Amino acid sequence: MQNIFPTYQQYPIDIVAGHDWHLTDRQGHTYLDFTSGIGVCNFGYSNETIVQNVTEQLGQIWHTSNLYESALVDEVAGALCEPGMLAFFCNSGTEANEAALKLARKATGKPTVLSFNNSFHGRTYGAMSLTGNPDIQAGFAPLVPAIKFADYNDPAAITAIDQQTAAVILEVIQGEGGVVNGEPQWLHDVQTACHAAGALLIIDEVQTGMGRTGQKFAYQNFDLDPDIVTVAKGIGNGLPLGAMIGKQALAPAFGPGTHGTTFGGNKLALASAKGVLAQLTPTFLHEVQAKSVPVWQALQTEIAPLAAVAGISGKGLMIGIQLETTVDVNQVIDQLQQAGILTLSAKHNTLRLLPPLVMSSADLLAGLAQIKTVLTTIGEE
Repeated sequence: MQNIFPTYQQYPIDIVAGHDWHLTDRQGHTYLDFTSGIGVCNFGYSNETIVQNVTEQLGQIWHTSNLYESALVDEVAGALCEPGMLAFFCNSGTEANEAALKLARKATGKPTVLSFNNSFHGRTYGAMSLTGNPDIQAGFAPLVPAIKFADYNDPAAITAIDQQTAAVILEVIQGEGGVVNGEPQWLHDVQTACHAAGALLIIDEVQTGMGRTGQKFAYQNFDLDPDIVTVAKGIGNGLPLGAMIGKQALAPAFGPGTHGTTFGGNKLALASAKGVLAQLTPTFLHEVQAKSVPVWQALQTEIAPLAAVAGISGKGLMIGIQLETTVDVNQVIDQLQQAGILTLSAKHNTLRLLPPLVMSSADLLAGLAQIKTVLTTIGEE
């Protein structure tokens, strides 16, 4: 790659085609995809409804200014939002979290935001300032002020929520941070403390949302009631779309002129999202939950006991395999690529699996069997 900034450490794989949950590179090699484009293409690469929606919209119009009303925007927002919530469409998870930060400070009139170590909320200045990873922030100081950090799942973090706190932002399962599950009681304690302090609870569902954990939003697994939710990735199934969802009571703080975007709510992306949401039914979510049962049985019985494995975490089809320090996760990823399996990494030497939600049970288990083979071989070296 000669003509772009080297902001990514890229694998020598040029993906040129995809079908269902398989990808093909320029050399004709085909891979079983356990990445979904980092949790994006939850409905795979050839979903008929999404293809039809986008194709039809392409033949009509693909961009209009947000200065004009759009029935498509309102329709998709209605399908996306839970009752009592409103949507603001943007282009990415980073933008959604930027909007959430602005709304929280403006609605509460307070400065401080609490985030958590090992979190990831994006790479623009506001979102990066909310991200609890010093490596990502290195070299970009000064960051946005009045953002504090505490340890995730630590009861001591509750005391950091006070009357000066505008909001608390968290992922109920930290994705980039190592697929770290939130403890249910701790999550509820955070919510209770927010209510007591008049702070808003922001839940980042960029990676966990859109059915990834077997619920539309992962927070629904914990019976939480967030004030603001941010989504992206899977909502557009590969077309750039994000959204900030907030309670209707916050609407006066986000009136005309307070926030905006040229491309947010793009009609092609919304046409794809309309297809995603039409298929994200209770029946489909039940199928994801049912499909994950044998997956987790295999993880616990076949993968967890391996010498190379230190632990397993996640929920639904969001999976983290924490490897022993003697095993290099990047070496595992390379060997799996050679075996025709695409996977991801996360912090703390974690092999991360985010397969398309439509992947067949047979291929899910076949992929895990190949992962077992590679981890067994590496663990014996």
